Amino acid sequence: MKKLINFSLSCFNVGLNVITRVFLIVLSASVYQGFIIAEVLLNNSNVWYPKRLSDFVESIQENISRITFNILQKSTTKDCNNLKNQNLSSKHKRPLDAELVVMLNGFMRWFLRFLVSLLAIGVRPLTYLLNIKRNRKCPPPTNPLLFKSATTLAMMIRNKQITSEEVVTAYIERCKEVNPYLNAIVEPRYDLAIKEAKCIDKMIASNDRSTEELAKEYPLLGIPMTVKESIAVEGMSNDSGTVFPYRNPAKKDADIVRRARAAGAIPIAVTNTPQLCMNWETYNSVTGLTMNPYDQRRTTGGSSGGESALIASAASIIGVGSDIAGSLRLPPMFNGIFGHKPTPKLVSIEGHVPDCLDPEFEEFFALGPITRYAEDLPLLLKVLRQPTGPDVPLDKPVDLTRLKFYYMEGDGSNVTDKIGSDVKMAMEKAKAYIKSTYNVEVKELKIANIEHMWEISVRVLFNIQHVRNIYTDPEKRDQLISMWPVVLKKMMGLSSHSLTCVAYGPAKKFFDALPKNYYKKLLEVFEQIKADFSEALSDDAVLLFPTFPYPAHLHYRIFYRFLNFGYLTIFNALGLPATACPIGLTDKGLPVGLQIVANKCNDHLTLAVAREFEKAFGGWTPPNKDLLNSIKTA
Repeated sequence: MKKLINFSLSCFNVGLNVITRVFLIVLSASVYQGFIIAEVLLNNSNVWYPKRLSDFVESIQENISRITFNILQKSTTKDCNNLKNQNLSSKHKRPLDAELVVMLNGFMRWFLRFLVSLLAIGVRPLTYLLNIKRNRKCPPPTNPLLFKSATTLAMMIRNKQITSEEVVTAYIERCKEVNPYLNAIVEPRYDLAIKEAKCIDKMIASNDRSTEELAKEYPLLGIPMTVKESIAVEGMSNDSGTVFPYRNPAKKDADIVRRARAAGAIPIAVTNTPQLCMNWETYNSVTGLTMNPYDQRRTTGGSSGGESALIASAASIIGVGSDIAGSLRLPPMFNGIFGHKPTPKLVSIEGHVPDCLDPEFEEFFALGPITRYAEDLPLLLKVLRQPTGPDVPLDKPVDLTRLKFYYMEGDGSNVTDKIGSDVKMAMEKAKAYIKSTYNVEVKELKIANIEHMWEISVRVLFNIQHVRNIYTDPEKRDQLISMWPVVLKKMMGLSSHSLTCVAYGPAKKFFDALPKNYYKKLLEVFEQIKADFSEALSDDAVLLFPTFPYPAHLHYRIFYRFLNFGYLTIFNALGLPATACPIGLTDKGLPVGLQIVANKCNDHLTLAVAREFEKAFGGWTPPNKDLLNSIKTA
């Protein structure tokens, strides 16, 4: 009987692998054919689309746009009135051309969402099958040291109440305990970390400086930390989830790692990321899939998924990640912890893989802190900031009674899903708390043309040139190798590159080939949206905004939910600081949270509100704490 069961399971596994491979081949082939047709047509547009025909078509489009605008004006009266009567109306009038720009109109946005949703027909059943065996529960933490913030631990180490070796050892033991459940660690450095901790303990024992002096010079003295693998730690893996035939460890620390170590922090491991950080699901062909500590079947998000999973499981206390499309906000939300995307250029991005030759890259891409406790965000951010960065008053006291609070439930694009009941409930809890505690009404923020931000953010981010990717010519950084051999290898199952990395090159080529005059019209609308946000938020307001429509979903479901990245990329494009803040657990025990957004150089406002929400709603909750009868936290 046992042999029969084993044989049946083997047949099921083989069948599942065949079905999965066939599905991926069909899907890849469809995408490939689409890219081929698009590239051929775009590269030969002068043949099938001469200028005379182009001018004629544009004149027809303009007339159709005006006619359509007049016909639909009555049906959109309500939306127009909302825009005209918004509480914070713009001082600038929008030109008629901007109103009539044929971007992705409502129908086309809906149709795009519909096409992507069709993927759910194949992906959704597979996600159930692929996650059947992922039913082990990550054990909750028990060591009292794991329940203290980095701020508290650093103070205790300076005061000789505990040693750095004790703290580092506690976190190393916890890493060893939880990583079999999470698969979050790419490469540990446990032995070196313990040696460094012993050196710090000797320095403290023989030191005659006051604790205040030590706190000023070494604010992270003796504190263990983890680092996303895409950020260089000397001697550690820095391949960013890419398969290489040889080991090529980082030659030196990234700027933020160097600053953290100079402040006394001790790296204990580098953590998993999707290949070249190009996914909202953390898996690659080197380390594999990282799992959520609250439910193995569910995603940790990406691309800072390994870092967030380890911190949420109490196997790390502080860490650093990166963000070009939400990676410092989505994984923290899915794992119930805190992450902060800082004001552009506040933190150096030197030492990150992939890097970029485009000088505009830093306007949209950021490195930043991930922590389990809100009070550690400003502590770490003050250490990581570069002296040449913008003037952000991180030490400035914040009086929440004087702040204006706004909220939005989305961008109204019809491309993204509307927020689900769990996220809506979190938003209502936050609004109700502000009202009851500070007697401040949280008002809905209305920004004209915000429904176009999904398309604008995609175009703006894809307009960044020379981001290192799998097609980058190793000899000439500003040029690309041929794409189609790589695509063909992926279709045949012979490539170790992830699907998103393979798709990036053709997608970038497609967007680069689109008409530039249309992009210029988009930028005109974008500039007005940026001005409206700046006017509304000023220096005394924060915006509550969903991080994602739902809590963590099953692994791989991002492939038909990826359009929801619009909730995240909007603030990369706008260059606004945003803090991911947990607001509790759902009925299923999954973390749910919000983004707290402020105007540029007002990071201190979002951090202050995050700390207030932590007090109100409890902040981080240990995963699977129901498995433990009692936990001593002191």
